Formats: sequence, C-alpha cells, structure tokens
Amino acid sequence: MMKQTRTKPPRRHAPKKPSNQQKDPVGVYCRVRPLSPSDQECCIEVINETTVQLHQPDGCKVNRNGEYKETQYSFKKVFGTLQTQKDLFDFVAKPLVEDLIRGKNGLLFTYGVTGSGKTYTMTGSPGQGGLLPRCLSMIFNSISRFQAKKYTFKTDDKNGIEIQNEVDALLERQRREAQTQVATRTPMRQRMVEPEFADMINIEDNCNVEEVDEDSVYSVFVSYIEIYNNYMYDLLEEAAIDPIRPKWNTPGKNVEFIPPQSKILREDQHHNMYVAGCTEVEVKTTEEAFDVFWKGQKRRRIANTTLNRESSRSHSVFMIKLAQAPLDADGDNVLQEKEQVTVSQLSLVDLAGSERTNRTKAEGNRLREAGNINQSLMTLRTCIEILRENQMCGTNKMVPYRDSKLTHMFKNYFDGEGKVRMIVCVNPKADDHEESLQVMRFAEMTQEVEIARPVDKPICGLTPGRRYRNQAFKDELSRRLEDRGGPVNGEVDEQAVIEMLIQSFPPIPSCELLDVNDDMTLPQIIEALEKRRRIRQMMAEEFNKSVVSFRGMLHELNGVVNAKDNLAQGRMSEKERAIMSQKSEIERLEKKVKTLEYKIDILEKTTTIYEEEKRTLQNDLESQSQKLHRQLSDKRRLESRINGMVAENAVKWEKECERRVAAKQIEMQNKLWVKDEKLKQLKAIVTESKGDRPERPSRERDREREPKVPTRSISPSPAPTVPPVHTRHRRSRSAGERWVDHKPSGSLETDTVMQPHVPNAIKVSVASEKALAKCDKYMLTHQQLASDGEMETKLIKGDVFRTRGGGQSVQFTDIETLRQESPPGNGRKRRSSETNRPPLAESTESEWTDVETRCSVAMEMRAGSNLGPGYQHHALPKRRKP
Repeated sequence: MMKQTRTKPPRRHAPKKPSNQQKDPVGVYCRVRPLSPSDQECCIEVINETTVQLHQPDGCKVNRNGEYKETQYSFKKVFGTLQTQKDLFDFVAKPLVEDLIRGKNGLLFTYGVTGSGKTYTMTGSPGQGGLLPRCLSMIFNSISRFQAKKYTFKTDDKNGIEIQNEVDALLERQRREAQTQVATRTPMRQRMVEPEFADMINIEDNCNVEEVDEDSVYSVFVSYIEIYNNYMYDLLEEAAIDPIRPKWNTPGKNVEFIPPQSKILREDQHHNMYVAGCTEVEVKTTEEAFDVFWKGQKRRRIANTTLNRESSRSHSVFMIKLAQAPLDADGDNVLQEKEQVTVSQLSLVDLAGSERTNRTKAEGNRLREAGNINQSLMTLRTCIEILRENQMCGTNKMVPYRDSKLTHMFKNYFDGEGKVRMIVCVNPKADDHEESLQVMRFAEMTQEVEIARPVDKPICGLTPGRRYRNQAFKDELSRRLEDRGGPVNGEVDEQAVIEMLIQSFPPIPSCELLDVNDDMTLPQIIEALEKRRRIRQMMAEEFNKSVVSFRGMLHELNGVVNAKDNLAQGRMSEKERAIMSQKSEIERLEKKVKTLEYKIDILEKTTTIYEEEKRTLQNDLESQSQKLHRQLSDKRRLESRINGMVAENAVKWEKECERRVAAKQIEMQNKLWVKDEKLKQLKAIVTESKGDRPERPSRERDREREPKVPTRSISPSPAPTVPPVHTRHRRSRSAGERWVDHKPSGSLETDTVMQPHVPNAIKVSVASEKALAKCDKYMLTHQQLASDGEMETKLIKGDVFRTRGGGQSVQFTDIETLRQESPPGNGRKRRSSETNRPPLAESTESEWTDVETRCSVAMEMRAGSNLGPGYQHHALPKRRKP
C-alpha cells in the first residue's frame, strides 16, 4: 500500500480592491515645538497655516551669490508654538475617533527627530492631556449609555470577537473579579485613580460623536505593543509569579531577570495583520483605559542621551479596538450572530526619534538601539517612496513591508484598510537643522501617497429605534401597575401577596370537639369554609376580570404600538423610497460625471495633440522663415559679390583691351618699320653696283619718327632715344649693399644668356638668422613651370629689418621674373637666295636675309615680340590673362 503524499495547501490571496475605489492622500500635519531658553538661534519659521520655512543657521555654507539658502514646505495644516493640544486634537484626531465609532480603522503616528516633542504630543503632561487621553475620553463620552455588560464580547486568539450570552458573561465577570481581588487584595470599587496621571485625563471639554447607533452595544479593548530592536513585546503582559519567590523576576532587583518573550505577527482570515498572543484588556471608563496605558508606559524602554534626558528607545503602538453588535428585534439583548459583529481599530503610534550617533555619543546598547531605530525609519521611508512611485508612474514594484516589523504591522492601512494621519514634530533650534531638513523632505513625499477610502459597514436590516421602544414599554407598564396599586416598576413581592390574601379570608373557628353531641362546632366550620370558598370564587372572578382587563390593556397597548410601528414603517418606506430615488439619481449623476470625465479626457488629449501639432507647425514656420531669411541674405551677398566681380571684370577687361590695343599698335608700327627697312635695302641693292656692299642706313632718323615705346634695352648696341619712364632702382643699388642669396638646393641651372648676378652676397640654401644678421638685403630664387610648360624663375627681393626682440624680419619689396620661351617656326631653314625671297607682305615672323637685322630685333626685345628669351621686370606679380 503506497503512502499518500501530503500536498501543501495553496496560499489564499488577498481580495483585490476595486479599481474605481476613491482614494484620499495621507494627511500630514506639522507641529513646531517652542524654542527652549538655552537655544538662541531659530532655523524654522511659520509662514502661514500651511507653510513653514527653513533657514540656514549661521556658519553654514552659503550659495554662490552670497545668500543663504531658504526652503519652504507645505502641509495640510501647521500648528505653531501658540496652539494648544485641543486645537491639534480637534483638527487631526477627532475625525479618526468618529470613523472608529462608525466602524472604520485609523492610524495616527508622530514622526520627527529625537527631542522634538513626539511623546508630549501623544501623551501630554499634567493639565495638558495629549491625543491619546483625549481620544479615550471622546470614545467613552459617546458610547457610555450604550456599552455592553463586561465580558459580553470576548476576544479569541485569531484577531476575532465572540459573543457570549448573559449567563456565560455573568460567570466570566464573577471569575475575573474574584481573581483580581485576590491578586490586588483590594475591592474593585475601592480602587482609585493614580494621582500621577489624574490631571492628564481630567479633560473639561466633554466632546462626543454625534449620531451614534443607539440600537447597538459597544465594548472597548486596549493593547500596548513595543517594537524594540525590530522585536515586538507586549507591555501589558504580566510576568510569571513564583509563589515561593514572588519578587524574583523583577527588573532592576535581580540579576537573573528574564525579559518577556517577543511576539510574532500573523495574518487573520481577512488578511489583516495582528500580534499573536497579545494581551487585550476590556475597559469601561477613560480612567480604567488610561490606567492600563500607564502601566505599559512604565515598562517602555527609555534612556538618557546627550540630546534628550528621556529618549524613547523603541516604537510604541497603543491600539484601541472597538467591538459593536446590534440588539435583537425586541431591543433587549445582543444579537447572537458573529457575522453581525463589527470590529474597528485606532492605532496611536509614537515613533522613536531618528538621531545621529556623532551627536548623541551613543555607545554599546544605545548605539545598537539607534541603528535599529534608524533602520526601521529608513524602511518606512522606502515603502512610502515605492508606493508613491507605483501610484505616480503606474509601475507595480513590490513594497518591502516585511523588511521591518513596523511597516509589516501596518501594511493593511497603506493597502486601503483605513485612514492614515502623520504629525511631523520639529524642533526649531539650529543644531537640528540637518535632521529637520530630512524630516521635511520625507513628509513632503508622504503627502503624495494616496490611500483607498474605507467602505461603510453594512446595515443589519432590523427596525431602528428598538432600544427606546423597549424602554418605553417598560416605563408604561410600571406606570399602569402603580396606578392600579400594584408594585412600582413591576416588582412583585410574592410573600406579601400571600399574607394579604390570608388576612382577607374569615377566621376559622376552633375545631376541637369536646362532646359527642356537639352540633355547633361542625356547622360553624362548614359555614366558615363556605365563606372562604365564596370569597375565593369572588377573588377568582375578580382576578379573571383583572386578567381580561389587563389583556385588553395589552391589546390596546399592542395596537398603539403596532400603529406607531406601522407609522414608523410607512415613514421608513417613504424614506427608503426617497433614499432609493436619491441613490438612482446619484448613480445617474455619477454615470453622467464619468461620461463627462471621459469626454473631458478625450478633449484634453485632443487639445494636447492639437497643441503639439501647433507647436510643431510653429517650429516648422520659424525654421522656414529663418531659412528664407538666410537664403535672402545669401542672395543679397551673392548679388553684391557678383556686382563686385562684374565691376572688377569690367575694369580688368577695359585695361586689358587698352593694353592689347597699345600692343597691336606697337606691333603694326614694327611691321611698317620692317617693311621700310626692307624697301630701303632693296632700293640700295637695285641702285648700287653688285660688287659693293651696301652700307646699312642710319636708324636714328627712323627711330625718331617711331612712336615712343617704354622698353628696356639690355643689348650691347647703343640704345635709341626713349621717352622717360618711372624706373625702379634695381641692381644699381646692390653695388654697395650686402645681400643674402637664398637659393634652395633643389633649384635647376638654366642655360640662358642672362643670369642673375649679385656681387658681395652670402649664398645659402636655407635661410638662417646668422646670415640675415650680417646683411640688409634678401633675395629668394623660386622656380616653377609656366602655363605653356616652360621653366620660369622668379627672384623675390626684400629688405631686412631688426626687431625689438633682437631678431630679424624681411619685408618683400620687388619680384623679377626670368622666363624662357621657344619661338614658333623653329624648323624653318635660312634662305640666302634672293630669287626665293618671300614677298614684302610677309609678317615679322618670316625669315630675313640680314642676320644683323634679325639679331638687332631679337636683342632689342620690343614689347609685343614673341622672339627669343627676354628679361622682363615687374614691380608687382604679373596678372595672368583670363
């Protein structure tokens, strides 16, 4: 037989909250503590009812512009130093107490640095009760007339409430009272309020909740938990008492003291977190509840630090649990149905203050406590940050509630099981500025977290007003009995009724028979018994009549009650119809609101799209306009450039045309001169004899008749008379000056007749500062290929100057060009025969028979001639022809 394996049951998941559930933000309030006399500088200022401003204390770093940095933080309400505990309670805690009585949960905790007044805000001082005693006072002022008898409600071990009948509750009360009297040896009614907290709960303003459900009964249970070093302890748990050594397990009196056992957190069937095995005490008055709190407060861990004489070393949680159940249809007893019990809880949390160890000088246990306190507060901050990110960004990150007992215990509140309120306590002294700044930032972030609004408790369905109708019936019955002479308040003494009936009967005569012939005794007894029988019959008839009349009265009263009940039912039905119509109207309006919201969303999205398109079009329009402006400016620049180029080209072409015309004129004059010379030679040949050599005619006269051409002759023949020109001093100045002849090593030697020659020159291949220091002139030889493929040599000349820094600089002043050209018709042969002489109409480029004439023309290098090598001088670089 195979052993059946056990499978682990699946985990029950918490029911998901409806997505359309309304949400409320976490209410964050700020309370500023008064500045102590020992502190002189204040760094927190209350601007208005919702804003505070933090100043940088003296000695802190300033901004770049030399001003101190000031930051403002907004809250739901700011309580200054002049506002009292009552003002704080009315605005913050009173709505939570009203929700508690209406069946809703609430969480209120104080947050701040050490010594900022958190415990004072929660507990108070003599004459100035804090939030906790005021909450207790308001609760009992509201439900004092409707409290159930003690132990009618009983807590179980699974965070639930059970209902006991009257007999079980009576037995439980007797047992508990006997145990309490034995333990304290003081009767319950003789116990007095402790004077050390009597002034705290003596609150004159008796505030209460309006519209309390009068057809329900209420019971209050309190518990007190401490979270110390991330462990949970029950402050109301009584230590085990040893009958032999009753004072053995007492803290401070015995070194073998055993601390209480830590508690664990569990989850109930409704997925709410609770402390397993926690002591829950049922209380009936404010004094009794605060007495329980004060006992736990004495067991709480506090210590003396550098910053606070009584610094809380743990987080404390005081829980007020309110159980309520409706009355039955008669309005006399509690309805014995567990499903009808409503349990609500208000948790008042006094968080330990965050602190820096370098300021508190903590060591040992104090250092470990500070580390655990700061770690739990950091986990709380992390949970708030992730909740805020999930809600604002739509993410689904896991919130690390389980990293700390504090956040794990109250995760249901942040998941939508009740309202959450936080009071930020700050100390305005300058020493706490950095810590206060961090607290303000955390509080500002917490305000952005939204909590789902808790739902209302369901209605039981019974007729309202049952309690008062039952009480009215009892009062009317007592009055009727009193009018008829009956007992008052329905109290019937059976012994008195029996005695009255016996006295109304006639006395029975003596029953002794002394004589046999006694005929008087028996008839008298018979007559007395007959009278008694008749009286009994009369009383029975009277009693029957009374019963009938009483029944009539009951029927009449029942009719009146039924009539009133019918009237109330009619009114209730009318009210219900009105409520139904209002609900339908509300539903219609809600649907209309949703439709309008949907339309508004669509319109907003459409508007956003149109705005984006508008911005896009505007950007495109601006870019296009900028592009057009750029194109227009480019066009204008191009037009101005083209106009300049046109004007420059026009001037250049005009000059070029003038130059070409002048060159053409010179060329034509040269041609005419050549023709004249040829004619003269022919004439001389014809007229003279053949044996004589004709003598070359003088050309002086012809040159005088020729137009003056600005040419420079470098031939050895006598130069003709030329008109004066603006000559530039060339090599004539180089005779007495020292030159640097810079000729690069890669220069080629030319085989031209004309060679540049500079006497008294220092020839170098690379320019050096030493050579320049010895000379005052500089010449650079540069070679390059011309456009026709011939070699072109340029001599770039300049003056050497000395600079202020002791160096030399060269200023170029002149350029000379040596250019070699090949004449056209190199392949022509010389013709010495006169018979083959070309006609006179040939151009200057034809061959001549007179070699001297050709050489003279070639050496003279008239302007415009294309023959042979020439040596041209330019003051500026020659401009290339277009």
